Amino acid sequence: MHRRPALPTVALLLNTLISSTFAALPANQISNLVTFGDSYTDVVYVADGGIVWPTYAVRYASEARNQTGGAPVTHYPLAMSGAVCSTKLTPGDYGSVLENQVPGYVDRVKSGAIPPSVYGNNTLYTLWIGTNDVGPWGQLTGQTVAGATEMTTVVDTVECWIDWVKNMYANGARNFLLQNMIPLELTPMLSREGFDIPDWTAPKNSTAWYLFTKEVTTAGNKIGELLLKDLAPTLPGAHLGLFDAHSLFADMYAHPEQYLNGTAPLNVTAPVSACHTADTCTVVEGTDKDSYLWYDPLHPSEQANRVVAQQISQIVLGEENKWTTWFS
Repeated sequence: MHRRPALPTVALLLNTLISSTFAALPANQISNLVTFGDSYTDVVYVADGGIVWPTYAVRYASEARNQTGGAPVTHYPLAMSGAVCSTKLTPGDYGSVLENQVPGYVDRVKSGAIPPSVYGNNTLYTLWIGTNDVGPWGQLTGQTVAGATEMTTVVDTVECWIDWVKNMYANGARNFLLQNMIPLELTPMLSREGFDIPDWTAPKNSTAWYLFTKEVTTAGNKIGELLLKDLAPTLPGAHLGLFDAHSLFADMYAHPEQYLNGTAPLNVTAPVSACHTADTCTVVEGTDKDSYLWYDPLHPSEQANRVVAQQISQIVLGEENKWTTWFS
């Protein structure tokens, strides 16, 4: 006797429907962009040889607003090159999101450096962190903080992302965009080829690095997605989004002709700035550099950052974005 397949429960159907119907931010709502993270987002110590994505994103969004008579978007940067999510989890000489950037934001609000006009509903808060936590100076080589009895895992890292949301929510933030980890195994330094850099002199197994990095970024991103989805219903009035930087960069790697527009042959494996020793470097100049996905062995190129900026500016403007999922 054949049994009829069990029908989905009403609760399951409702949950599926609700989880798939959250829309983008309303048009013209966002006037400010507050960015947290590491060198991928730092606008002071620029890591792409030109201009990084937040500056371009604000420019693109402001230009679009200007065409319709709207007000420009203002940027308040908190990201710091070399940062980790938390120095309680990962050793870091350049500060962290939880111990430095979040308190820095609170201090700037109190001092008026970030004015009262920047408040929860009209501001988008972004976080892009993880490379230094899981990379060569973190979990990849078993680095631990002083006094730790166990090595930090990627679960700890992505739970730290959630702690950032909770902290910022407690400080009045309501619109969040978490940018997940890119496929670091595609960067020149962590690829199978294992591009050497002067800053790393210790022995390394390029294949092992590639496999570990691929596993940890893929698994970490999925865990982070599930944690963010689980968090969303617990924060009344919040708008939580996940920007899939991992898939975007994988697509740029697989289809560079759709994203890179320089005057040299397209290149997704070598960097614009390549230094095999401290005194031996080659640097691609002019418009040729826009044919490259990577600026150096670990950082995206300026053209890649323009692509990221185009996507983030859509989110700021309240448009639908193919790389973004909203959980509330």
